[in-house]
Amino acid sequence: MTDPRPKFPAELSGFAFAGEPLNRADALRDDADALARLWPQARVIVLDADGNAFADEAGRLLVATGAALGGGPGTAVLLGLHGDTAWFSLEAEALPLTAPQRIDLRRAAASWPAAEASAFAFARAMQHWRSRTRYCGICGGAIEFRRAGYVAHCSRCGADHYPRVDPAVIVAVSDGERLLLGRQANWPARRYSVIAGFVEPGESLEQTVVREVFEETRVRVRSCRYLGAQPWPFPGALMLGFIADAEPDAPQVDGELEDARWFTVEEIAAARQRKGEDASGMLLSPRISIARSLIEHWYEGITAT
Repeated sequence: MTDPRPKFPAELSGFAFAGEPLNRADALRDDADALARLWPQARVIVLDADGNAFADEAGRLLVATGAALGGGPGTAVLLGLHGDTAWFSLEAEALPLTAPQRIDLRRAAASWPAAEASAFAFARAMQHWRSRTRYCGICGGAIEFRRAGYVAHCSRCGADHYPRVDPAVIVAVSDGERLLLGRQANWPARRYSVIAGFVEPGESLEQTVVREVFEETRVRVRSCRYLGAQPWPFPGALMLGFIADAEPDAPQVDGELEDARWFTVEEIAAARQRKGEDASGMLLSPRISIARSLIEHWYEGITAT
């Protein structure tokens, strides 16, 4: 007997920031001598106060080496190793360095090699955490960064604070024939995407999927399955991708989303071919995002039956 269910691909692919990760080299973070030896040949990503990276005339990563910058690692954050080469990130305000242009993370993700885009995403997330960790959250004391930038140590009470990541579920919800998409009011015109929301204390990921989908759309999820994850440093989330089966309830929104609706296979097929400059028609999430990969995953599965 033939299985009538959609033949969904086993894994997600195609999104940014998850490919070719650096070796995090945790053991080096406490080894000042080793970091000093690595510094001259190191590649350094320079970020401005807005989280943009220094780039050359063509929009490629402007690579500064430790030798060119001089001195030692100092306040630079160790990102990790690529082979025998260390990668660091450093704040532009600490350097007498200029660049032809500065590029934001979304633009870089669309054009840079995967390894460089992933390193930039890592650097941007660390910058965001460090910029918001100026004082101890327990006693209010001043903090100092240790372990090559990874620990914020309180000089008053001795507490250690670590980089924060906020887990969020993102889910392609289907009633077996259609895909549920919503849009926020501040998104580009006509753009729709899958449903997402942050995990709350005391919840499993599956419980978050059920709750978030119902809260945002009043659609009831029957079951869900985890597919993959994407670091999303805008500013510091980890997007946990799911696909879910749901009741064919009529979507209702109450403020968090501007609109939510079911889309047919034919509507998704047309949107996949549409470009942002098109005058009309629904637009999908950009291809750098796991949201778009979830949409593509659903479409490939539903059209393979």
